[in-house]
Amino acid sequence: MAARPQPTARRIELGHELRQLRKEAGLTMAEAVEGLPFDESTLQRVETGWKSFRQAGHMRDLLERYGITDEDEVDRLVALQREASSREWWTGSSTTMLSGMPRFLGVESVAREIRVFHPAVVPGLLQTEAYARALHELHKPIEETTTEFVRQSVQTRMRRKEALTRDEDPLKLWAVLNEPALRYHIGGADTMREQYAELVELAALENVTLQVLPQAGNGYVALHDVTIMTLDEGLPTTVQTDTAWFTVAVTDKPREVGRFARMFDAMVAGALPPGDTPKFLHQLAREITE
Repeated sequence: MAARPQPTARRIELGHELRQLRKEAGLTMAEAVEGLPFDESTLQRVETGWKSFRQAGHMRDLLERYGITDEDEVDRLVALQREASSREWWTGSSTTMLSGMPRFLGVESVAREIRVFHPAVVPGLLQTEAYARALHELHKPIEETTTEFVRQSVQTRMRRKEALTRDEDPLKLWAVLNEPALRYHIGGADTMREQYAELVELAALENVTLQVLPQAGNGYVALHDVTIMTLDEGLPTTVQTDTAWFTVAVTDKPREVGRFARMFDAMVAGALPPGDTPKFLHQLAREITE
């Protein structure tokens, strides 16, 4: 059975640009494809990043319909379509990945800055390999996942984390760490001490800001995870959360983006200053040792 196409960063980028061009042309999807050699369903999948046009000619036909006549611009978009057909590292991941995760990974890969909060655990981009594995193993009998799924998921998480420490244009991350999540001991004392040390090390990076939301506070606390991704120029700010059915919901609707931003800002207001984070983590490490 052929592998199901997965969204890639380039396809998402291209789809967004084509959607904007169609709207600027004042066309519905049905109007855009009328008389062209592909249907409305194909265009919808292209615009959402799930598919690329098989032929450059189809792209050129569509751009002509949108009134794009500048050859340099046409060539740029055709080249972007060609790049969008390449496989990126997450597209080989297991087909048992959570629903919506491939699109989330594609969007995350073009993010310049991410703001994140999780009420129960250390956010994924900050986890050590041992912490991530222990967390997966803890949930394995409940979710009935396989050992191979755990291995692939942990491997994927560690590769995502490399964006924080890459030499060129590292990802900017601003995380609010919930104190109960930090005190939730995953994998034993050694695993937690390593995780605290990792957070201290990451907090020292110029591109990473970590704040602790104390459990003794009486301010706002989100009851679900919050991820806000500011993407490359020209792409919409996008938010993500896990739903009650353990699927990944990703949207760039302005109303939802605004709601998530208000959530995050409210928690930042109740969190300790970033400069207090290392001291707080060192104290947790001492407590777990005693």
